[in-house]
Amino acid sequence: MSEVRAQSDALVVFGFSGDLASKKIFPALYAMVKKGHLTVPIVGVASSKWDVDEWHRHVRESLMHEDHEGGIDDSAAFNRLLSLMNYVSGNYNDESTFTALKTALGDAQQPAFYLAIPPSLFATVIQSLGSAGLAQDARVIVEKPFGRDLASARELNAVTRSVFPESSIFRIDHYLGKEAIMNILYFRFANSFLEPVWNRNHIASVQVTLAEDFGVGSRGAFYESAGCLRDVVENHLFQVIALLAMEPPAFQSFEALHIAKASVLRAMRPLQPADLVRGQYTGYRTEKGVASDSDIETFCALRLFIDSWRWAGVPWYVRAGKQLPRSVVEVQVQMQPPPQHLFDDSRPAGGRANYFRFRLQPVAGIALAARTKRPGKEFVGTQRELYLGEDDKSEMSPYERLLGDAMAGDRALFTDEDAVMAAWTVVEPALANHGAALPYEPGSWGPDEASALIAGDGGWHEPAPDAPTCKPGAS
Repeated sequence: MSEVRAQSDALVVFGFSGDLASKKIFPALYAMVKKGHLTVPIVGVASSKWDVDEWHRHVRESLMHEDHEGGIDDSAAFNRLLSLMNYVSGNYNDESTFTALKTALGDAQQPAFYLAIPPSLFATVIQSLGSAGLAQDARVIVEKPFGRDLASARELNAVTRSVFPESSIFRIDHYLGKEAIMNILYFRFANSFLEPVWNRNHIASVQVTLAEDFGVGSRGAFYESAGCLRDVVENHLFQVIALLAMEPPAFQSFEALHIAKASVLRAMRPLQPADLVRGQYTGYRTEKGVASDSDIETFCALRLFIDSWRWAGVPWYVRAGKQLPRSVVEVQVQMQPPPQHLFDDSRPAGGRANYFRFRLQPVAGIALAARTKRPGKEFVGTQRELYLGEDDKSEMSPYERLLGDAMAGDRALFTDEDAVMAAWTVVEPALANHGAALPYEPGSWGPDEASALIAGDGGWHEPAPDAPTCKPGAS
């Protein structure tokens, strides 16, 4: 199996009729066509028995849906998108489907196959691509979750590697395509002032919060098979932690970046039941597709340790959940207080020492909290934030960026097999051995036990609604 480096000359979307294609992939393809970034054939594959008018209507309605801002604002670009598209209807378990796909691809020699399908079908489709002779010099783009535990991840990886070389496998986590996530990597290593303090000697703890102010909605059946720990923590938030905690890559390439990130995940201490709090919002069991006696968590709080030279002894706290007070993703890096309190108010009771804050959603921003003296004779101060905010409405969507990178063979923003296995190794002990999911009221920050988990380190920092800076006098 040769290593593929050239631009993909076709894109195949398995799951063409699904929600992911409608909500994320079609808008990304439309944007790429508008900008002239996509000119190769696109083949959709699904079981729906659609004629041309029907799948054209499906694409149009997806782009006109209220979830897609802007709708179809360039009819010429939309017509170009349709002209690039073709559709194959068939069962993924039927080899005739892949024969028809081979015919639809025509002269394409290096296609990219996007598996926007349920994870249970990944192995079936990958093996069928190999059997049909479609994998040679091709790429495969696999949606998360890559497995549901360590054993299934290893099994899926073995199947995938039997058909495609690692260099042609793109494990997509759309979080890594977000501008704010990419900015963490840039901020850390493009600024020389950060490195001297970015270690256990100066950092007391790190908090990562991913909060959503809505429930599972129509995804109840999916959530019953996943839960919060598998859905967003083991992948999205572990990737954020890896970027924050990694050593400087040894050289400028995606291989060096992947090595550095995987090293962080390998150094993470396996999660123990005492370091995990699971919660379930009141009313979850009445959601469509949810079992009446479900113990699936819609909230989890974790205490993690990274047993490396840089981070030994520094606790990392993670919380994520649904039906929380607001939708926000934020990281707070809490600095150690000054070693000697020359001023009585340099660390007020109940207050916090200096910190770095990374707001990732809904509006990206980076802040440094520092104390400054108030005017007057007394040496009394207040803590304020120095804030740099970004709200670039012209930025590419994560799927637009990641699809383009995958088709170009750029693996920098994708997850490699070492990182996937290391992440599952961390959570493996807690997947089966854990306490019951504790009830919490919608609109709260989860069960009280989540606060007890972090009580020894000053409690959770509550993200401000949308305000970019601290209020005057806040500490």
